[in-house]
Amino acid sequence: MLPNFEGRLLLLTILLVALSTPYSHAFQKNENKIKSAVFLSPKFVLGTGSVENKYYSNIEFPKGHIAIKSFNAEVIDEAGNPVPLLETYLHHWLVERYYQHKNVTHKKYDGHRVLSQKDYISVRNSGICQRGVLRHYFGLGSETRRTATHIPDPYGIEVGNPKEIPDGYEEKWLLNVHAIDTRGVEDKSGCTECRCDLYNVTKDELGQPLRPEYKGGLLCCYDGTQCRIREGFEGPRRSLYIRYTVKWVDWDKAVVPVKIYILDVTDNWKKSSASSGNSSEHDCKTEYEVEPCSSDGMDGSGCTDVKKTSVPIPSGGYVIYGAAHQHSGGIGSTLYGEDGRVICSSIPTYGEGKEAGNEAGYIVGMSTCYPQPGSVKINDGEVLTLESNYSSTKRHTGVMGLFYILLAEQLPNSNRLSRSSYFGDVEDAFY
Repeated sequence: MLPNFEGRLLLLTILLVALSTPYSHAFQKNENKIKSAVFLSPKFVLGTGSVENKYYSNIEFPKGHIAIKSFNAEVIDEAGNPVPLLETYLHHWLVERYYQHKNVTHKKYDGHRVLSQKDYISVRNSGICQRGVLRHYFGLGSETRRTATHIPDPYGIEVGNPKEIPDGYEEKWLLNVHAIDTRGVEDKSGCTECRCDLYNVTKDELGQPLRPEYKGGLLCCYDGTQCRIREGFEGPRRSLYIRYTVKWVDWDKAVVPVKIYILDVTDNWKKSSASSGNSSEHDCKTEYEVEPCSSDGMDGSGCTDVKKTSVPIPSGGYVIYGAAHQHSGGIGSTLYGEDGRVICSSIPTYGEGKEAGNEAGYIVGMSTCYPQPGSVKINDGEVLTLESNYSSTKRHTGVMGLFYILLAEQLPNSNRLSRSSYFGDVEDAFY
């Protein structure tokens, strides 16, 4: 009888130790399986004041059924040195997911969107803008070096699921790079804000005349445009790359998938009696203009431009991550729930020096939100309010007010029995 009693006592000890293990340790194994790879984009060449805004299809990316844990990127030169924003302003980089027909044959990298509709299927994020707008999975701008993108365990962005890929297709990824060389330009701030007069642009990329009131933005700094250079300045053309680092884990049942939502403060969604909140009812402009404040507010006390919009989330969940995207002049952005609660506030960090990642006058990072899982929930159909704040001591053109959130539809199971179940098993073991 004694050996049998000792065995039961050992079992009880093991169970009690398991019950005392912190919850977070249940998923420590996943952290240990994280893989990482560093890739380079195709080379792009910039001269002083020139603009790169191309799309590169079929970029290198991890293969298989995986969960993305982070995605980081920066501009480097041919020697691998980080290039500061003071020289090359990274307006944005975006990575989109798509399915490509296996019979398609074209060069590996293509600078423009030439993929035929019959050859590929766009796989956009979960919303919420209208079709074709802000559909990317990953993307940042000048803040890219100092903005956290990691997704805590056991969560991840699921990609490469063979059950979701249509027959005859394969999963691919596309990179968009929008960079502006500001070496020797007359007005760095004006060039990065894409002021039309500095680019001598009166028509958009398709040759359509710009609205008279349009002073600056994406329509004036498209691929191949040129910002005004100081008289007599000469500088060499140079080859640059986007260096991007992807971290992931192989997919397994312990991973909890998250959905990507991108909200835009310029969204003009209006609720109607027949509205269901579908993306087709949204009207995201992606950029807007900040007018300078009146002379009465020039002391700085009242020179803040506040822009708001309210939009519904069709399918809610638990907030796992949140971060805003703003341009220079931005002073922060907040996402509110329908009841007025703060879901996430994201504040910019401005650089103070000249080195890459600390460039004075530029946003070099955005604060992020990592709520305790389960503590912040957005309900299905809940109307969220997005607020984007900019300094209006001077005019700003082509600014953005985006907000990224990752939502999990469910919380993870601990993969452990409940306490009552444990002690039920212990009781069975003793009798």
